[in-house]
Amino acid sequence: MPQIEEAQPKYLQIAHYIRDQILRGDLRPGDEVPSERQLAADWKVSRPTAARSLEALSHQGLVEKRQGSGTYVRSLEVNRRARELYGRARQTGKIYTPGEYAVITSAGWLEAPDHVAEALGLVKDRRAVHRRRVTNNQDGPITLSTSWFAPDVGQRAPKLLEPERIQEGTLLYVENLTGRQGSYAEDRMCARAATEEEAEDLQLAAGSAVLIVHHVVFDLQDRPLEFAEATYPPHRWAFEQGYPLT
Repeated sequence: MPQIEEAQPKYLQIAHYIRDQILRGDLRPGDEVPSERQLAADWKVSRPTAARSLEALSHQGLVEKRQGSGTYVRSLEVNRRARELYGRARQTGKIYTPGEYAVITSAGWLEAPDHVAEALGLVKDRRAVHRRRVTNNQDGPITLSTSWFAPDVGQRAPKLLEPERIQEGTLLYVENLTGRQGSYAEDRMCARAATEEEAEDLQLAAGSAVLIVHHVVFDLQDRPLEFAEATYPPHRWAFEQGYPLT
């Protein structure tokens, strides 16, 4: 049984643990989740508490109960958060779950836009390495994202310049090549209308609403290691956060 923050009610601890398995891709759509009886035994809780955890997952739209059969992961249209992706990469060596794949549409050196230069702390040398990709699954595009790295990182991690997939993900690759480890991240989100290029890449109608996430990873010395700008179509993301009310 995992160690979960004790401030949460027990049923939420269970629900959040299973939710994280689903968001990481450890539990795939159609997989059966543990039964009330199994959860009660594994977590040493009562059957009503176990049932309440499954109800919480159902209310979040993550699972569905099939009469006389069990509880199963629903086919999801939610975006996994960056920390789940990085966690999966460190555990399995792969950043994408089965059925997902990325197409690198461009990679190499570019003059960094103002907001990228500011995020990476670029002053005199505004050149930066970029990697632009569209991530897809069987239902179509999931997200459009561009990662940016400062010149010193680009010089030490040459695969960033190549339009080929990096199996373990760019951040883990950069960590291994530079010796700098990602410590924490900051995200800033906003919604706006898609540009023509974004609409084309994400197969959206012109002017569709999209979610924009600016994601900055900092290393152990509080230096920016990666800046990523991701664009999500309206039917592929959900913002969610759980927290105690006391």
